[in-house]
Parts: sequence; C-alpha cells; structure tokens
Amino acid sequence: MSDMNIAISLIWFFLLLYALAGSVDMGAGFWALIYGRQNDTRAGQIANRFLSPSWKVTNTFLVLLVVAVIGFFPRGAFVLGTALLVPVSLVLILLTLRSAFMVFAYTSQEYTIPLLWISGITGLLIPGLLMTVLPVTLGGFIIMEDGAPHLLLGKVFTSPTVYAYVGFGIASELYLSSLFLSDYAREAEDEQTYRKYREAAAALGPIALAMGVLATYAMLPEAEWIVLRMRDNLIWFILSFAAFVAAYLALWKRNSRGSRGLPRVAVLFTAAQYTLASIGYGSAHLPYLIYPYLTVEEGFTNPLMFRSLLIGYTVSTLVLLPVFVWFWRLFLTDKRYIKPD
Repeated sequence: MSDMNIAISLIWFFLLLYALAGSVDMGAGFWALIYGRQNDTRAGQIANRFLSPSWKVTNTFLVLLVVAVIGFFPRGAFVLGTALLVPVSLVLILLTLRSAFMVFAYTSQEYTIPLLWISGITGLLIPGLLMTVLPVTLGGFIIMEDGAPHLLLGKVFTSPTVYAYVGFGIASELYLSSLFLSDYAREAEDEQTYRKYREAAAALGPIALAMGVLATYAMLPEAEWIVLRMRDNLIWFILSFAAFVAAYLALWKRNSRGSRGLPRVAVLFTAAQYTLASIGYGSAHLPYLIYPYLTVEEGFTNPLMFRSLLIGYTVSTLVLLPVFVWFWRLFLTDKRYIKPD
C-alpha cells in the first residue's frame, strides 16, 4: 500500500470513528431534551448519564481527524477550509457553546435546563452542518477564481443533494444514538427505558436506510461520476444492507429472559453496516479529495512529514488505547455508575 493510500485510509478511519461516536453523543443530547422533561421515565436521566463523560472523548476523535487532514493533505485542508469557512465556523461556534454548557451544568444546577435545550438543539444542527462537507466535495459547489476556491452558497442552500445528505445525517444520528442508548439502558437494568429506546431505534432504522438511498440518488445528475463508481463497488453496499437486516432482526428477536431485542448484537451489526458502506463510498470517491480540482496525489504532503505523522499517531494510539479501554469499563459498563439514582 502506498503512503497516500495509508494516509487517506487513516483519515477515513478517524472520520468513521467520529461519525459513529459523534452520532451517539449528539443524539444522546437530543434524547435527553425529549425525555428529560418527562417525569414518568428515566430515559432522559440515562441519556444524561451517558453524556456526562462521553462528550470529551468524542471531541478527541474530532481533533485527531482535523490534525490528520491538515498534516497529511495540507492542500486539501486549505481548499476545504477556505471554501467551507462559513459552515465550519458555525459548527465550531455550536461545539463551543455546547461544551461550555456541559461544563457549567455540572458546576451549577441553574444551568441544567439550559443545557438540555442547548445540547438537544446543537445535537441536531451540528451533524446536519457537518454533513454538508460531503456533497460539497463531489463537484459543482466550489469554483476556482484566480487560484482561490469559492463556495457557491446559493447553490448549496438550494441543492436537493445537500438536503438529502443532511436528512441522512440526522436520521442516522438518531438511529445510532437510540440503538446505543437501548443497549446502555439494558446494561443499567432499566427495562422501561430500554423499551423506549428500542422502539425509537426500530422506527428510525428503516428511515435512516431510506434516507441513505435517497441521498445516493439525489446526487444525480450533479455528481453522476460517484454514483457510477459506487455501482462498481456495489458489493460493499450489499454487505452493508445485509448487516442492517441482521441488526434490525436482532431488535425483534426474543432473548433468554423472554423480552424482545438483542441490543448489543444490533449495535455491533449496525457499526459493521456503516463501516462497510463507508468503505464502498470512500473507494468510489478516490482518487479525488475534491472533484474535479484536487486528487489525493496532488494534496498529499511530503514523505518526511508523512513518516513523522505516522510515527506520532502510532505512539499516541498505543498511549490512548488503554485509556479508552479503561473509560469504557468505568463509564459504559460499570453498573455502579450507569444505574439511575
């Protein structure tokens, strides 16, 4: 495998991790808002219990992704950063606002209600804004004038492709988060909350799948080139669909206690579903970083910087991996922490 392929695979891996972790994190904020005001359920409390430690870890994956893009593909970062200055700035403002209220809410009770609203609203807006990055890279939204990229904001706001991607991002976020929180509630031995999140996941799963199909066909005719390449990588999407079917069936299968659902199995198959689909999409997107202006080869950094970054990421992974394992055991599986008060 060439240096460029290693670099782009690493970036795609970080993007996938942030997409999965960020979806659960942002979606949990939305469910905390929806259920946090209901006195007859502890679903909001379960969502807040998950949010309390997890938002810091999710931001770590975002930092790793941004540093990797800038380090491995500096020209690509320049073009995207210049063209997407407005939406990316809005994302950063919303992330800062959300993080600030996360800190305030755990130091003073007066910020608890504002946190529910801020976390819930930004939980929908941030994934939607981030999803605009993907269709913009497909062509037709960026023009070069005197060697500088310019984003056609008017076209972005009126493009069905962009809204289809945004819809797919929000539907996937809510599906992934409700599915994960159902498993989290089952781990906390809270069957009432488990049933609420399982029902939400069962309803949202087909919607997320339909939005993914809609986003694919919405790219015609603006980005016909990637649709044709996706057909060449059809096997990945067939496997992804099979993983979705397995995950959805797991939500309906009765377990040893007689209740419906195997949430842990469903979570694993759903993670596989999105991983397989991302491999197919990423393979179809190559060799372009930004169609038709920039390829992977043109945006790649020099060999010395590549080796330095690769060593740095290898060392940091060895350091962080035990921390992530400890975090998982302490905050996500330890019943002394996750059980509602």
